[in-house]
Amino acid sequence: MYAAFRSIGAYAPEKILTNDDLAKMVDTTDEWITKRTGIKERRIAADDELTSDLGVKAAAQAIERSGLSKDDIDMIVVATISPDYFCMPSTATVIAQKLGLPKATAFDISAACTGFIYILSIAKAFIESGMKKNVLIIGAEKLSAITDYNDRGTCILFGDGAGAAVISATDNKDEAILDVHTGADGDFGHLLMTPNGGTGSEYDGVSHEAGTCFMEMKGNETFKVAVRTLTKDVVEILKENNIDSDTIEHFIPHQANYRIIKAVGDALKMREEQVVLTVHKYGNTSGASIPMAINDIYESGKLQKGEMMLLDAFGGGLTWGSALAPFSPLK
Repeated sequence: MYAAFRSIGAYAPEKILTNDDLAKMVDTTDEWITKRTGIKERRIAADDELTSDLGVKAAAQAIERSGLSKDDIDMIVVATISPDYFCMPSTATVIAQKLGLPKATAFDISAACTGFIYILSIAKAFIESGMKKNVLIIGAEKLSAITDYNDRGTCILFGDGAGAAVISATDNKDEAILDVHTGADGDFGHLLMTPNGGTGSEYDGVSHEAGTCFMEMKGNETFKVAVRTLTKDVVEILKENNIDSDTIEHFIPHQANYRIIKAVGDALKMREEQVVLTVHKYGNTSGASIPMAINDIYESGKLQKGEMMLLDAFGGGLTWGSALAPFSPLK
């Protein structure tokens, strides 16, 4: 039994926060942000929109496009660092309830920007073991809720959104997800973190409001480690599967920063038309980044059945991962 990447869906909130809008909030300019990140705008969820609401909209689209009934879904895994609730219930169980799937196995994982690749590996493992047949994986983030809009080093980067995919069992090897790599190194955890709100916090997370739980990042150090790690991981997964980078139709990296994407793409000798870019309009949406980018090329008609996707991500933890997966829709 193999695992096939059957469908994709995504949702971006209506509100757009531009660089010019941010320039009214912190000491920055559109030129400064664009030059250093490639980001022009990002989406911001409404006050009454929860992370689960974003995830539900992306998931419903992915299920509809999969050709399956929602009742065929037997597991839901959500990657998020901005869950509806601290600790419990998991955002996955909330999404399951909102979708009307009370009996599906449902849980969250926390791997920051690498989250979608981590949950792709989980879906692949559950399906190949025979434990599950149709797994709904969702990357959903309301990062505006944990962003300090007084910190120009982070507030210019992050946005909200969700992406989802249905991964299903198949006996056709040509449809199968080829390989998934994941890794982590806690020695670099201090580079990108939300330092407050948990048992490792200097504050009592119960008695302090969630507003103290903002993301913090050491930008220059993170950039250097990201480029080195992302490049090394892609080189390894291509070599292990005897694939030339020139044959990859779609290189879909985590959309964190254009300079990182450009540096990794150049190091791998990727052609411009191979590299998928959405960072300019969504910013960094962490675990939602890669599926939102896949959805963009799907909706534009650029992603066709059988084409190979090379996914690559790096995030807080530090975590990293890559995947080789052909797009294998049923319809």
